[in-house]
Amino acid sequence: MTTTAHDITYRLEQKRRVQADFPGPKSVALTERRKAVVAAGVASSVPVFVADADGGIIHDVDGNSFIDLGSGIAVTSVGASDPAVVGAVKEAVEHFTHTCFMVTPYEGYVAVAEQLNRLTPGDHEKRTVLFNSGAEAVENAVKVARLATGRDAVVAFDHAYHGRTNLTMALTAKAMPYKTNFGPFAPEVYRMPMSYPFREENPSITGAEAAKRAITMIEKQIGGESVAAIIIEPIQGEGGFIVPADGFLPALAAWAKEKGIVFIADEVQSGFCRTGEWFAVNHEGVVPDIITMAKGIAGGMPLSAITGRADLLDAVHPGGLGGTYGGNPVACAAALASIGSMEQYDLNARAKHIEELATGRLRELAAEVSVIGDIRGRGAMLAIELVQAGSKEPNPELTKAVAAACLKDGVIILTCGTYGNVIRLLPPLVISDELLLDGLEVLAAAIKAHA
Repeated sequence: MTTTAHDITYRLEQKRRVQADFPGPKSVALTERRKAVVAAGVASSVPVFVADADGGIIHDVDGNSFIDLGSGIAVTSVGASDPAVVGAVKEAVEHFTHTCFMVTPYEGYVAVAEQLNRLTPGDHEKRTVLFNSGAEAVENAVKVARLATGRDAVVAFDHAYHGRTNLTMALTAKAMPYKTNFGPFAPEVYRMPMSYPFREENPSITGAEAAKRAITMIEKQIGGESVAAIIIEPIQGEGGFIVPADGFLPALAAWAKEKGIVFIADEVQSGFCRTGEWFAVNHEGVVPDIITMAKGIAGGMPLSAITGRADLLDAVHPGGLGGTYGGNPVACAAALASIGSMEQYDLNARAKHIEELATGRLRELAAEVSVIGDIRGRGAMLAIELVQAGSKEPNPELTKAVAAACLKDGVIILTCGTYGNVIRLLPPLVISDELLLDGLEVLAAAIKAHA
């Protein structure tokens, strides 16, 4: 057992260890079984099968131990087997696994709604609805906005990712692998330019000016009075962990309010302490009309939610929102325990500490190589954008090579970005300093070796 500065006890030894025959024979055998039964369209970036996970470590079936710098795509923020979450799930399962809240309700759903109403930005009266996935939350947020406003048009942004269902594919910007050959897509979705400081043609453009650029296009192409909702990730996820320039989000939100447009913050990836605040919009004091949540909400159990203004959500007729599994009682128990651990361990502070440790090392690395174009992010949602040496030309080949080299050395990292050239760092917020720094050294060595 080892502990962090926050006295988090780990069940598994927090050290990486990769044997020479990686991937091992058991993972190879399971891969062959998988090929025979699992659809090829479901891809995995790591060729090993997991046997156990805890803290910042993942064990595979062959006895290898990997440092986890991905958290299952920002899901296991409290760790993959947080004792409080595990205990809550066990207790819930012993009572009942399902009744359907729309048939016979239960307290856990109400308790999760109370917590989300408390934690989300703003002191206005709120309502919450629970679902299963981030895409489902986004779909329902748009449904609410359209019904409440009586309008059809929805504005999304370049580099956005909002999901893989029909409507959320329309909202998502990147074609491959998310949209290619899956159309036609839902209508009345319009895409506007994002504030992407590293890639702006005018590097001096402010957040407010970038917002004005988008607003002008909305007015010209749609008309503000026809827009039901503006949906935006406060820090874009799959698009490359893009942090808009200061002032961009507040200016958009203010204009939306003026025009009666529902401002939806998609915090599926950036929520629940990931950026050093409960939600990324808190960094600029933005209060969304509706906020979508998933991923880090329940310690790995499938749960998502929308929380928003009471007048918006209560405008929907009875039966207009819901789903058979939405707000499953076991997932609700996990969410309550996960939120409790976030508060107990002060994971907002922990995320800020991770940012300080990681960005310090990454900036040292950037001074040593010429292939790092940008280091950005907030809290434990950080990115390195890799480029051709001495330019801003994206370098996806290097990005793939670095990820592969890290894996062989026992570190799991994720890549993303519209151009496939961004390494994203999403460590569990309970990772120890020692393990994080070890993982960063492996990453630094991989970049230097392949630069």
